[in-house]
Amino acid sequence: MTQQTLRRRSVLFMPASNPRAMAKARDLKCDAVILDLEDAVAPEAKDEARAAALAAAEEGFGARACAVRINALDTSWGAADAAALAGAPGVAAVVVPKVASAAELSAVRALLGADGPPLWAMIETCGAILRLAEIVAAGAGLELLIAGTNDLAKEMRCRPGADRAPLVPALAQMVIAARSAGLVVLDGVCNAIGDEARLTAECAQGAMLGFDGKTLIHPGQIAAANAAFGPSDEELAWARGVVAAFAAPEAAGKGAIRLDGAMVERLHLAEAERLLAY
Repeated sequence: MTQQTLRRRSVLFMPASNPRAMAKARDLKCDAVILDLEDAVAPEAKDEARAAALAAAEEGFGARACAVRINALDTSWGAADAAALAGAPGVAAVVVPKVASAAELSAVRALLGADGPPLWAMIETCGAILRLAEIVAAGAGLELLIAGTNDLAKEMRCRPGADRAPLVPALAQMVIAARSAGLVVLDGVCNAIGDEARLTAECAQGAMLGFDGKTLIHPGQIAAANAAFGPSDEELAWARGVVAAFAAPEAAGKGAIRLDGAMVERLHLAEAERLLAY
């Protein structure tokens, strides 16, 4: 599976200081987990949480990828977090919070080493939005962007509401930047735990904007994300039809053909093949 088709429909945050939650995650139907050493962990529990995250990652989460969110390098714990994750068994990625520049990613990469896990960058500041082109071009083993919608809304001083209208321009810019660099991109979390209608609406909006999946804060949110960001039965039927139509002898050498009353081009064939490989 290529980087652009990496399955990341549902990515669940959980505090690394909560061993019970981490154990339960091994039976959940999310595509990946993020063990959090940052916001979800109290200062006095940081060192213990780091050790717990390393042990949980080494034990593994079955088919689910395991990423670890470190503390920022300008904190007392960030450098130690990154150094501990260099070559750590089971760690599929290191999540870097509040990324504002390419230099920050390079600094984390230096601590992880060239062969360390790939980086997932959280885009959650106004400065990061203005420097997206620089950030996605950083290299440094960057694999994925995450929209940090809570912190971004706070810094913007906006009032997102159920439709997240003030955030939509920034969300679209993240998708554009990620696509320009061949990166996976995840929508931000939905804070309304238990509000199924709002979660469903946010997932549908994220999929409409082009995100690959959504970060989550509760296991009850997984099913909605998997449904929204995976191809629907209708989309798969369309994809199979496009592939079959272009494989027909009469389509040989043609850049565009008519299918079910619509014009489809080779670019639609590429999208159909991507959906079928998902």
